[in-house]
Amino acid sequence: MTWSIAQVARMSGVTSRTLRHYDEIGLLTPAYVGDNGYRYYEQEQLLRLQQILVLRELGVGLADIADAIDSEPSTVAALRRHHARLLAERERLGVLVDTVARTIAELEEGGDTVTPKINRPENLFAGLDASQYEDEARERWPEQYAQAAQAQAGITPEQMETWQRDVTAHMVRMAELKVAGAAPDDPVVLDEVDWNYRSVSRFWKPDACAYTKLGEMYVNDPRFRENYEKITEGLAEFQRDAMAAYARTRLS
Repeated sequence: MTWSIAQVARMSGVTSRTLRHYDEIGLLTPAYVGDNGYRYYEQEQLLRLQQILVLRELGVGLADIADAIDSEPSTVAALRRHHARLLAERERLGVLVDTVARTIAELEEGGDTVTPKINRPENLFAGLDASQYEDEARERWPEQYAQAAQAQAGITPEQMETWQRDVTAHMVRMAELKVAGAAPDDPVVLDEVDWNYRSVSRFWKPDACAYTKLGEMYVNDPRFRENYEKITEGLAEFQRDAMAAYARTRLS
């Protein structure tokens, strides 16, 4: 059976423009092109499109999808591997659902106070997958990304989990200082920021300019900002200002 590009677009939810782009880059070539210039697809192409969309959902970039699909000995083998990855992703999302539900319950228990109650701050980011930012980091900061990737290669999953808990605890301590009325350039605050700087330096060592820009990213990037705002309102800006003060006084 054969389907036109319009039919494939309707059944898959992928636009005709995207399908044409996949053809242009050699990712999904139609079964044939009719005399009218329309692309037509058969079952083999639909199965490949399914694999492409699965890998996209798993965060694989277009440049790597063709290699991932073509490296498998058969379509069934490829689908088995994708199925295993989806099961792992489902488990991760289940943990993330529990994390969010637990945080909601703890915030509700604390009431509408200035400093939300977080009984287990080390669990605040359980289930979150930082790997989804890797492509962006590689493109924006290639040199720093290479340094970080090399450093991270020697870290065990247990060590990474401990580091994530320490990062969350640092954020909570910063929130406590903010609510207590400390200024971003207070020596006590800068001592706390020093932990953050040394933690970042385990992966790549930023100079004063780079560390200041990192603090700005915590505010400007909504994904990072949201994590700080989960602790207490205005924490992202406080962290940014404290990191800028640290860069001026201790890195310049």
